[in-house]
Amino acid sequence: MPHYAPCGDDRIAYYTQGPSDGPTLVLAHAMAMDSRQWDAILPLLPPSLRVLRYDLRGHGNSSAPPAPYSMGALIRDAETLLDHLNIRDCVFVGSSLGGMVAQGLAVKRLDQIRALVLTNTATKRGTKDIWARLIANIETNGALAYLTTDFAQSFSASFRKTPEARLWQTRHLAQNPQTILGCAAAIAGTDFYTTTASLRLATLVIGSANDAITPADMARELANLIPGASFHLITKSGHFPMIEHPAAFASALGSFLTAIGHCA
Repeated sequence: MPHYAPCGDDRIAYYTQGPSDGPTLVLAHAMAMDSRQWDAILPLLPPSLRVLRYDLRGHGNSSAPPAPYSMGALIRDAETLLDHLNIRDCVFVGSSLGGMVAQGLAVKRLDQIRALVLTNTATKRGTKDIWARLIANIETNGALAYLTTDFAQSFSASFRKTPEARLWQTRHLAQNPQTILGCAAAIAGTDFYTTTASLRLATLVIGSANDAITPADMARELANLIPGASFHLITKSGHFPMIEHPAAFASALGSFLTAIGHCA
């Protein structure tokens, strides 16, 4: 069952596991997903960790205010949640949209974050014109066509043939159109290139060889932008390696956490 943190007139749903006094690992999901995105890696994480997952606004059990959203609002949600739980010096893992939130939060609140894991994300996605056309099309025709295409691009061809993929497709297509419109507006107005380049903290960037949404070259460029960041490529995976190849993802994450002394 979720717990809830107040965030202005809204509330953010969150889930925790592990010892309350353990080093904290925060997991932020992608657009059109929710905190279940991380389910497959949870049993593979070091037991000493305090793991916090949450649903971004509009997703899962969190409040779904009407569109549009701003990236600043998504960042404030994460900031407010961590303050609500008195979390400092966490490692923040962000996937796709969650990775953009992670970048913005790290620039704003270095007291909350000691290290970043940015997976299948970038400082900027698309152009304002591209997102404006997508938003207009969804407002006119609904979100089903976009979500159908997005699902096909999100997972590798081999994974889409599995029974598990059908479960994710059902979840994907059930997303609230207002959520998609809200998050599309947030992404459209975001370019973190300059601010992310100013970061000076331990960072792991993960990319996937078959990611059609954020190609591996974009992830590698992100790693090159942050001094000292490391890059890890997961082969034979699409946009969600933590779903398609959880053992490989958890291994890369665990090695990074050990290297920076966040777990034994």
